[in-house]
Order: sequence, then C-alpha cells, then structure tokens
Amino acid sequence: MLQKGPYYITTAIAYTSGKPHIGNCYEIILADAIARYKKADGFDVHFQTGSDEHGQKIETRAIEEGMTPKEFVDMTAGTIKELWDMMGTSYDRFIRTTDADHERQIQKIFKKLYDQGDIYKSSYEGKYCTECEAFYTETQLADGRCPVCGGAVHDEKEEAYFFKMKKYADRLIEHINTHPEFIQPVSRKNEMMNNFLLPGLQDLCVSRTSFKWGIPVDFDEKHVVYVWLDALSNYITGIGYDADGESGDLYKKYWPADLHLIGKDIIRFHTIYWPIFLMALGEPLPKQVFGHPWLLQGGEKMSKSKGNVIYVDDMINIFGLDAVRYFVLHEMPYENDGTITWELMVERVNSDLANTLGNLVNRTVAMSNKYFGGTVADKGVAVPEIDDEMKAFVSGAYARVEEDMDTLHVADALTEIFAVFKRLNKYIDETEPWVLAKDEAKKDRLSTVLYNLCEGIRIGASILAPFLPTTAGKIAEQLGSTLIDFDGLSVFGPAEGRSFTVTEKPEILFARLDKEEILKKAEEVQSRQREEFIEHQKKAFANLIAAGRMTKEEAEAKMAELTGAPADTTCCSEGIDIEPKATISYDDFAKLQFQVGEILACEEVKKSKKLLCSQVKVGSKTLQIVSGIKQHYTAEEMVGKKVMVLTNLAPATLAGIESQGMLLCAEDENGELALVVPEKAMPSGAEIC
Repeated sequence: MLQKGPYYITTAIAYTSGKPHIGNCYEIILADAIARYKKADGFDVHFQTGSDEHGQKIETRAIEEGMTPKEFVDMTAGTIKELWDMMGTSYDRFIRTTDADHERQIQKIFKKLYDQGDIYKSSYEGKYCTECEAFYTETQLADGRCPVCGGAVHDEKEEAYFFKMKKYADRLIEHINTHPEFIQPVSRKNEMMNNFLLPGLQDLCVSRTSFKWGIPVDFDEKHVVYVWLDALSNYITGIGYDADGESGDLYKKYWPADLHLIGKDIIRFHTIYWPIFLMALGEPLPKQVFGHPWLLQGGEKMSKSKGNVIYVDDMINIFGLDAVRYFVLHEMPYENDGTITWELMVERVNSDLANTLGNLVNRTVAMSNKYFGGTVADKGVAVPEIDDEMKAFVSGAYARVEEDMDTLHVADALTEIFAVFKRLNKYIDETEPWVLAKDEAKKDRLSTVLYNLCEGIRIGASILAPFLPTTAGKIAEQLGSTLIDFDGLSVFGPAEGRSFTVTEKPEILFARLDKEEILKKAEEVQSRQREEFIEHQKKAFANLIAAGRMTKEEAEAKMAELTGAPADTTCCSEGIDIEPKATISYDDFAKLQFQVGEILACEEVKKSKKLLCSQVKVGSKTLQIVSGIKQHYTAEEMVGKKVMVLTNLAPATLAGIESQGMLLCAEDENGELALVVPEKAMPSGAEIC
C-alpha cells in the first residue's frame, strides 16, 4: 500500500452529563468510518476522542446523583468509553479533561495567554445558559431563550477573566476567506461569518468563580478555567502539545489536525473561539472543521423528558452492530438533519442488508457449493457485452467512493458501495447460473460467472470494510479469501486466473426482521427507559432539595411537567382532601368512556382568557376539545402530549366552538391544574378502564 502521510482526525469530546443517545453516538461512528477509510487508503492515521468533564452542569449532576464531581465523571466517562468500544471504534486515545497531563497544560496555556496580554480580569453581567455553559447578549437570544438549546437563560454577574477576541477577528476572517475548505459545509461558514464575525466579536469569558468544579487558574485560585478554553485545547494537549515550547514528537507529526468532526450546534466554538486561541498561541489552525447535522427521532430532537430517546446499546442488542453503523452512516445527509425511527431501521435492514447484500452473498456461496463443490475458477469463458460492463462498473467503484470520501459525503459513498452489490445481483439475473448448470457444455461459463460474482463481492466488501468492518470480514471468510488493499481495487481480478474456495455452510449475514415484533420490543425498551428516567428524576430532585439547590415547590413543578402528575412524597406535598360527591353504581361509571388521546395541534381561543382548542387523535378519530387550561399550559406545550380523554361526552359549544370531549386534569388546593397522562407509553385510542 502506497503511504500517503499522517492524518489526524478528532471528534468533539462527549460531555459527561449523562449517557449518550444514538444521535450523540452518530459522530463517533462517522469519525471511525473516516479514520478506518483513511488508514485503508494509505494514511498514517491518529484518531482522538474523549470526554469533557468540567463545568457547572457537571457539578449539579453530581449533586443529583449524591456523588462528588470526580466520582460522577469517572462513572459517566466510563459509560461513554464502554459505548465507544461497543461500537467498535478504533480511536488511538480517549482523552479525559481530568487527565493530569491535560490539566497541567491548560494551566500553562492560560498563564501564557495572560502574560502576553490576551487575557485580562474584569467582571461579567449578562445572560447565561447553564445547559450550554455559555453567555449570550440580549441580541443573541432567540425569543428570550438560548439560541442553541432553546432553554431558559438567567442573569449572571461575577468576576471573570476575559479573552480579547477582537484582537484576532480580522485575521480569522481573512483565513476563512482564503481557505474555503476550512469550514464545511459552506452553509456553516456563512452562518459564522454573517451572524458572529462580521457583526463584531465580544470578548470571551474564560474563567468562572461561581462554581469550583474546573481546572484552577494557578495564579488566581478563586477562578477555574471556563469550559471552552479547557475542552477545546484537548485537540493539542492529547497529542503532546506543551505551552513552554517543548511539544512532543506526536504533536510535531500530526498537528495541524486534518479534520475536527463536530455537531453543528458547537460550530461557533470550533470555528471562532478555537482558531483564535491557536492564533494567540502561535500555532497553525486545523485544516478543516466539519459541522455535521443532527440525527432526529421522527423529526424532533431526542429528549429523555419526551420519552423519545434511542440508545445505541439497545439498538445493537436488537439489530446488531453493523446494522446500526450502516443505518446512521447511510441515513445522514451531508448537510441537513437525518431521521431515525424503528420502522425505518427495519426497512433498511430488510431491503439493503438482508436482501441486496446478504442474499447476494448467500446465493453466490450456495451456488458455488452446489455446482462445483465449493471451488470456482476463472475459466476465461466470457460474454463481453455482459461481463465487461459489470467488471468496469465494479472496478470503478473505488474511484467514485474516493471522490465522495474526499468531500466527506459518507452517505453517498455507502450508496456507491451498495450500487456494486445491486449490480452483481443484476449480473445473476443476466447470466442465470441455474440455466447454465443444466448444460454440461456451459460448465466453464458457469464457473466463470460464479468466479466473477465472488471477485465482485470481494471488491465491494473491501471498500465496505471501513464502514461495516465485521460484515466485511465475514464476507471474506465465506469467500475463503482476504480483502483487497485499496491500491488494488481498480482492477477486476489478477492478471492470471485464480479461484475461490467458499465456505461449506454460508452464514446468513443479516436476517429479515418482522416489523411488528421489532416495534413491540421498541415499545418495551422505551417504556422501561421512561420509567427509569422518572424514578431517576425523583431521586435527583430529592438530592437537590437536600443540598439546598432546589425547593420542594420547584421539584413538584418539575415532576408535574415530566409526568403530568405530582411526584411522590420524596419531594412533594402531603396531599389534599376534597368534598366527596354522591356514591354512584358501577353501571353509572360504565357509561363513561375514557381513552388515551394524542394532541396533534392546539391553539388559543381568541377573546377568551381561559380556553385552548386542541385537536386530539383518539384511535382513528380526531376530536376537537376545548379546555379551560390556558392559564396553566401554552398551546405549544400541549402539542405532542398523551392525555386521558372522556370521549363520549355530549358535544358542547364553548366561545362559539364545538367541543367533542373532555381532557382529564388534576387540581390542587391553589387551583393549579395538571393534565392526567398515562404513566407508561400507550397508543392513541387505548381504553382507560
């Protein structure tokens, strides 16, 4: 293999606030596929990932768990690393920002920047998002909320050190303009230029005093280094950078990084803050920062509180590792967000993996065994108008894939690889081996056809290996062969004839899945996750109350928001008594029909201070229901909720609008209302009995 030089690729380091879901895990799978591809393509690859472990949010999460911050990040970083290993990622270093070598270099970097006048002490007053650990000006907010996560912000004032961002802004703008490949996709570059750089940069807060869980500023220990200067610098500290000028061989070999692979939500930090930090340190900038899109669950971001989170270990247990890798790599567009659903996953496994690839390999191995006892050779009996076009298409695949991978169009690269397998399936239809087998005079032609199929599959599997390494290895084993080095992929077969001796018993690479069975498993998984999340939050709120970080009333409100009902007595009120109504018979009760409904849309009733009008899906019907809960819920909050509905209530007209049922609510002694919702995930229309 021709050696092409060093290649350094990094992911964003995962924040240790909790277990990553499949959307978070997409990035590490993508990075691993790129790293493996580059290595197979002749590059000397160094692949770094890791965990981001400091900050106010971590300090709060630790309190929720009843742990010290270090105990908490040790646990969570361990979980992240286990998941990365479970997905077969081939990283060279998993760096933690609590690693001693990293912490020492951060202190030295901070001091160096301070000594040369890039950092100064002042005080900050502005809007702060705890979830994103970021400050914003009023003009940067979106409807008064965090422009990144959409969460609440609060006023924050404290003494802090600041970095002089304006000092380097013009130099960064010039670099971006003269290096069009630096920020990709282009839409991300335009966003950074138009929304942040061209309007003018504010100096950046780089230390905090309101919490202690961070790397201390060693010359002013009241301060800890703020998360972005700490976290971003991992890309150089992890390969031996030294702020005193004694950087190691690894750093000298691999920096500047060839690719920082990150989510689009943190593109600002990587394309503005990080390059400016590097300029101040006198170090070269990374060659490219790629802000990949998000993987959404059914079109919306995953959230534990919504109950729509999918975890990669659950998916691997149900579908297998390579099926999960294939799905997330294939379904994510280059620039726009991708969608994952259990139904779509089943569809892709059955159509692409089980049918196009699995069935191709199985049929080829089975026919080789049936007609030739497992050994097929190239007998040179060709039908040029059929064979030559197929061979040209297959041997040209590497060049097409290389073009896609050079521009990080990974999904397109996978499509090109599976086009090879589709072309080979077509070749079976064109040559009809079962017909050739009936004529002894065509035995050499049959052997040549089966040899061509084996060689074509071997070429396709060799290109597939970086993306689905386990599957590619299994294919090679079934063919009784080895995978081909990338510099040999452009030729179909060796100059001299050869043969394949396939396995006697072909293994099914991907079994077809029953959609209803998978959906049942998915419902069980998500129901369990929802229950575990609610129980976890109860304990977390209790710990926050005990630590003085949350009031009992705040905990009750949070639990009501999560469940539609108050939390248990670990963090809620003692209960209330109401005036009892007259006793009724079971026959009276049986006349009432209660069902689970899903709110599809909701809007305020004009000229009414109390009413909301909801469109509620109940089974195959949609009911219009008017409810006096406007003071307790916004129309936006209602959409997507599963609620309990009285469905056989006689229609009534409220504020000129027909209401076709009633939403069930609970009311406390203060007149506060909470919708009654099912404890577990239940389908729309389910009877409440």
